[in-house]
Order: sequence, then C-alpha cells, then structure tokens
Amino acid sequence: MKSSFTGLLALFISVSFAQEINVSTGKLSRISAFKSQYIEARNVDVWLPDGYSTTEKYAVLYMHDGQMLYDAATTWNKQAWEADEVAGKLIAEEITQKFIIVGVWNNSSKRHPEYFPQKPYESLTPIEKDTVTAQLQKVGRTKEAFQPLSDLYLKFLVTELKPYVDKNYATFSDKDHTFIAGSSMGGLISLYAICEYPAVFGGAACMSTHWPGTFATTNNQVPTAFIKYLQQHLPDPKTHKIYFDYGDQTLDAMYPKLQDNVDTVMVAKGYTSRQWMTKFFPGKDHSEKSWHERLAIPLTFLIGKQ
Repeated sequence: MKSSFTGLLALFISVSFAQEINVSTGKLSRISAFKSQYIEARNVDVWLPDGYSTTEKYAVLYMHDGQMLYDAATTWNKQAWEADEVAGKLIAEEITQKFIIVGVWNNSSKRHPEYFPQKPYESLTPIEKDTVTAQLQKVGRTKEAFQPLSDLYLKFLVTELKPYVDKNYATFSDKDHTFIAGSSMGGLISLYAICEYPAVFGGAACMSTHWPGTFATTNNQVPTAFIKYLQQHLPDPKTHKIYFDYGDQTLDAMYPKLQDNVDTVMVAKGYTSRQWMTKFFPGKDHSEKSWHERLAIPLTFLIGKQ
C-alpha cells in the first residue's frame, strides 16, 4: 500500500509538472526546469501581484512545495495554499509591503532529504542515523541509507535561484526584504535556511513544522538534535523574525510538546513577541487547507508594513 501511494503521488506530480497553473489574483511567471549544479532541475513559479511594475521594488518570499501553492485543480490531493489569493488581498489592503512569491517545486522522490536539516542529522551517532533510515524506510520515504541533501538545496536557493530572481524581477535583494516559508518538512528547511544564511533571509515562516524528522514518536533522537542545533545557530533576534504554528489533528498531533521545547529555546536566545510568534490552532490538521486558512498571519508578521 505504501509503495502504491508513493507511485500515485509521483504520478500526480509528474502530470501536474506539465499542467498550467491558474491564479485568482496577479499572474504567474514560469521558470521551467531551472537547472542547478547542486540539485536536479525543477520548475519555479514566480507570482507577481496585480499592478506589478518594473519601476518599483518588491520584497521576495521564497516558498517550498511550489506545485502546491496556487491551484488545487493541479495538485495531487486537490488542495492548495491559494497563496496568490491571500497575498493579493494583503497587498491590496496595504497590510503588507508589496512582494512577490517564488514557488520552488519539490522533487517528489528527494523531497525528504532535500528538506531535512543536514547539520543536525550529521550530529547524530551512527546508530541514531541507522534508526532514522529504518524509520523512514518503514513509511516508504527512502529505500537506501538516508542522507540529507539540504545543504545542496540551500546552495541552489542562495547562489543560483536568488541571483536569477534578483536579476530578472524588480526586487529588493537585501535580507530585510527576503523571506522564506514552508510547512511540515518545508517548515524545517525554512528554519534551517535562516539559521545557515542569516545574511540572506530576514524572516522565516515555519508552519506545522515537522520536528520529528521521521514519523516515530519513540526511539527518535532527531528532535533533540534540532534543539541542540538551534541553541547554537539561531540568528540574531534583533535582526530576524521567525514564525511557528501547529494544530493538533492528523500529523500535527505529534507537534505540541516538541514545539514547546523549541519555544523554550527561543526565549532563552532572547526572542520576544517583536521577533517571534508561535501560534496554536486547536482542531486544525496537517493540510494545505489549514495552511491556507492561516497564511495571512505569518505574512503579516513577516512582511507587514512597519
């Protein structure tokens, strides 16, 4: 059943790779099969708000799982963030700065290793790494020994994609106007990005962050490794903003206690309500529908007008 699901998911993603994505506000600019020396080529969909003009400058929000962001008709589960709708409304009502969204498609077969923070994983013992592999193999996320590719994925974002975006679109290129966001494993890689590249990203939105790394609640040292990493690598709270949230249904049911542990680190590192927000949404599950419902909150927190 697991392998069948994986194959079905890959089929949906391969089909949607060729489909046209429609938006309700603004317009999409497709960068087809963006080539990289670090990771496999993938589509990048750049959302431009209504009235986009090359005579102005725009903040930039990089988002993972790009094929899930805009159009439910093209996604494998018929759900989408509808990020264009949310962003368009915030901009039109002048709640946020004007910004564009760079939606980076995932590679279905390598999504987990590309989004799994590499340095925390490398701090694990050999036995703990073997346990991660076994736990991920059990749910069909890997067939071979697990090895994160997130350092390469971030090099692609920072050294290849961002320079292209800044050259070809009317953007502010500084960190104070550059943000990154995602959910689940996308939440992990967003946090890892702002920790590894604090001079590039000024804010991160980490929704339903998948702190377990695997899908096991016992015999799992991954959350502890993440905590130790954050204690050493969180960016300066005076110059960065970080948003977390979580529900308590489906996969989100794994997160409350783990998020509490992360919140303790945030306080210890000097983060206050000016630079950090954690929101709990009782009754909400792990889905694009849930993330759509609350996306305006992190966008306003990170990109809101001062």
